[in-house]
Amino acid sequence: MIDLNFEAVRQVQGMKEQLADVKNAIEQRFNISEYSDNVRPVLLSMSTTMRVCLLVGLSDDKPRDMNEVATITVSKVNEPYPGSFFTKGNIKKILSALIKMRYHNLNVLWESPSQLTKILGCEMLRGREILMRDGALDEWLRFNYAKNGKARITIPALNLHIGTYDNGMDAYLDINNREISNTQMLIAGATGSGKTNLLAVLLQQMRSATVDTAYPVNFLLFDYKGEFSDPTNFSWLELFETDRTAILNPMDKPLPFTPFKDFSDMNDKDIHIYSTTMSKALTSIAVGDARLSTNMDNRLSNAIFDSYKKNNGKPVTFKQILDTYMEGLPEGRIDSVASVLMQMVKVPLFSDEDKIDLVGNSYIINLGRCPKEGVYAKAVVYFVISKLYDICEKMQPQTSDDERYEIRHFSVIDEAHYMLRFDNQPLQDLIKIGRSKGMSVILATQDMKDFKSRRFDFFANVQYPMIMLQQSQDDSVLKDLFGVSGLGLSELKQVISTLRKGELIIKDTSEDLLGLGNVKKYKKIKVSHLI
Repeated sequence: MIDLNFEAVRQVQGMKEQLADVKNAIEQRFNISEYSDNVRPVLLSMSTTMRVCLLVGLSDDKPRDMNEVATITVSKVNEPYPGSFFTKGNIKKILSALIKMRYHNLNVLWESPSQLTKILGCEMLRGREILMRDGALDEWLRFNYAKNGKARITIPALNLHIGTYDNGMDAYLDINNREISNTQMLIAGATGSGKTNLLAVLLQQMRSATVDTAYPVNFLLFDYKGEFSDPTNFSWLELFETDRTAILNPMDKPLPFTPFKDFSDMNDKDIHIYSTTMSKALTSIAVGDARLSTNMDNRLSNAIFDSYKKNNGKPVTFKQILDTYMEGLPEGRIDSVASVLMQMVKVPLFSDEDKIDLVGNSYIINLGRCPKEGVYAKAVVYFVISKLYDICEKMQPQTSDDERYEIRHFSVIDEAHYMLRFDNQPLQDLIKIGRSKGMSVILATQDMKDFKSRRFDFFANVQYPMIMLQQSQDDSVLKDLFGVSGLGLSELKQVISTLRKGELIIKDTSEDLLGLGNVKKYKKIKVSHLI
């Protein structure tokens, strides 16, 4: 039996609006009336709602009528279904068989995308009708455990479909196979190269493949340009299986967690070490690579330590650190450290306590109104990544099976060059140890040279470097990334110079593994257009 061609079908006009009551009804069954700040309500994606309605509709064995199908209106905006809609859970063949079974005695043009689109819409509406009958939803939401009391749970494959190769074959990034050394990604592309769309494709693929499983991949996106947080782009959020409640704006409201550790059960030695580390962080944010006097550095470290002691080891605030620091300065004097602390107090970026689960949920931090080279943007990224690293340290190692590792979370830093120009130790630490805990990082920047740092070898810790259109090319970077020289390097540079918007070059070692010589060390990919 030939499978139906679902790739060509489109969504039905007004379907989302017609299924909204089903979505709300299911959410109400799962949610309670009130939530604390660290617990978010269950939010069902519209994609999941449509899939549920489709399967419920196809479960109905009543005879079908093509006149009913003819009443369905195909959307004029040519809106496709999400990439995983027909493939999640290997459901494609089942759907194809069920549809053909229900319509086997009717004159259906199976090769017609329009007709198949209408049939899918008709079945979704049939499922909606069934689920909205009195008591039906409760009946459908019942489930039973396996006989042994445990269900077999498989780690989902994160084989991300990001576009097509030059030969038209689908291009995938396998990021959680046990043979993959790490899951970090680097993206370099000039303005207008398509970085934003590529990030959206990666997030959509990760979320759609996992959000309905026991191993959801959550993300934290630092939105430097404010594109993902723009109200005109809220439709994007559904692609990432989230909604506008995921957006956090520190310029409007403090981020709902403290950047400082809790040392209430620790000794003074631990606080001293942490105070020194935090002092280096604040000075790095304040002056970059410039060097502070030893007195200023020591004064800040002591101020952090003393603030903790006054607070009985509980997380401190920037106001407490500032007050303690100023006690050691001559009256009326303001140095560069005090100036930075004053800025952090004037615009409170963080709460005094943790109110959310940074890893257990997905968030977008809107930095669109923060000066990119200023203190606030640097402080937010630094301290949030530091918080993630602290959480990561306390995590149990990731789950694995015979084929796959669990991926828990991705930190996505757009315009990462702003964060790579100073000593961002937490970011380096998260990249180094995050792999064993299922914590990964995606860094996106404009110039490939931004990843060449004297402090940290980003190239050595990345599985997938993706090079898009560049304003300039760096020979040493290309040699490091792709292992090319001579004619191979010249050819690679020529290919990069001709890249169009939405195209990228990725490292390819498949021929090397086969022992083939004189082969290309890269592949060219045209990224799927998503936003």
